[in-house]
Amino acid sequence: MKKYILGIDQGTTSTRAILFSKDKKVILKVQKEVKCFFPKEGYVEQDAIEIYLSVLNVINEIITRTNISIDEIEALGITNQRETTVIWDKTSGMPLYNVIVWQSNESLPYCEKWEKYKDLIHKKTGLILNPYFSASKIAYILDNIKDGHLKANNGELLFGTIDSWLIYKLTNGKVHATDITNASRTMLFNINTLTYDEELLDLFNIPKNILPQVYECNHYFGDAIINGKSIKITGVCGDQQSSLFGQLCFNKGSSKVTYGTGCFMLTNIGDIPIYSKNGLLTTIAWKINDSIKYAFEGSVFMGGAIIQWLRDELKLLNEAKESEDYANCVSDDLGVYIVPAFSGLGAPYWDNDCKGAIFGLTRGTTKAHLIRASLNSIAYQVKDIIDVMEKECRKNIKILKVDGGATNNNYLMKFQSDILNKTIILPECVETTALGAIFIAGLGSGYFKNLEEIKKLEVQDKIFKPTMDETTRNKLINNWNKAIKATRLYK
Repeated sequence: MKKYILGIDQGTTSTRAILFSKDKKVILKVQKEVKCFFPKEGYVEQDAIEIYLSVLNVINEIITRTNISIDEIEALGITNQRETTVIWDKTSGMPLYNVIVWQSNESLPYCEKWEKYKDLIHKKTGLILNPYFSASKIAYILDNIKDGHLKANNGELLFGTIDSWLIYKLTNGKVHATDITNASRTMLFNINTLTYDEELLDLFNIPKNILPQVYECNHYFGDAIINGKSIKITGVCGDQQSSLFGQLCFNKGSSKVTYGTGCFMLTNIGDIPIYSKNGLLTTIAWKINDSIKYAFEGSVFMGGAIIQWLRDELKLLNEAKESEDYANCVSDDLGVYIVPAFSGLGAPYWDNDCKGAIFGLTRGTTKAHLIRASLNSIAYQVKDIIDVMEKECRKNIKILKVDGGATNNNYLMKFQSDILNKTIILPECVETTALGAIFIAGLGSGYFKNLEEIKKLEVQDKIFKPTMDETTRNKLINNWNKAIKATRLYK
């Protein structure tokens, strides 16, 4: 058996690579930022070629810095920002439009047009009708490139979420495929029949021939060609499902939250889909060796991205990590509440029209209070989802596993524990999204024998326990609810 597995985590703001060894250790992780463009209000786009090159860059950096041979890598696992949409020319392999990112609202008018079909869409896909998902983005792009629909119907175009785009480019155009978790986020895939739904394709006017072939997560997807040598791609999974797997949430009822650009909470609900009545999504968690698991999901659009906003737009921070020091240098938030609805609000509200707002400003408000309130807003939004998750699952979630870049912020994690009144567990390796892809690729290649072998790898790093008194907690939550209500009224 070869020595290593390589994991690629292509996220919204960066691409990461992790090299994982046979003795179950992270050898090296590297990261490269990826730019987002904002051509109009509510629009979020990227460059597909830049994304692909960022993957090549991090792979080559791993190889150079560790001085390993590609021949020593057993398999490659890919996890990716989901729903984000690329359409490219089948002949040239070049994208025909900017990547439309999952956060983008430019296809909102399409969703408004399909409003009367929202119950049908939810029943078939488990998703809420929203521009967040791929279907409306595909329709928008086909309408905005020359002869888009004609070329699509003639088989001249290909669509993919980021995993499909990377598989296609890494295999030199030989493989046009996706895994079942990413397919379940397109709003074109029926989570009951496990196939693309012909009725939805007709509704959205999207030809089936542009869609990638769907496989289970630990399928052999082909060979990635790196510097003239090949690595087998044996694991693909959407980022949040991959994180759920990487957090070893294999049992029904186990939950995790990932704090990235957005925040995403998933709870394993077993092998039968359950439909939410309170704004949660039902999604495919994974399919491995013909065994399928489903999950409830709640999404916060603006998680760690609010800290980037403080840094890049307001210039209140030089580096994101400074936010913890600023939050701790004041004793409280001085009554300041920030609702970061920059792209509307996700679960459980699904309000596309509201805008961000700040409440409670006084002459004594400092940038430290604004920064602290921004961090608090992440925790409040997560609490909103967890309240609904517990109601839908009819189960109290006592322990929450967390991961993602923002978990490095001890202030945020402690406040999250306090406002939830729950224990939070942070793993030794917070890159659980990439680890999930590594574990799945390892199962696909035979590197790991089964889930039991993977379970033995869990190592906890930090545990946060609540200490806030109930009176204070209830006051903070009530004020947050008032801020949410006021934000949604202003449109």
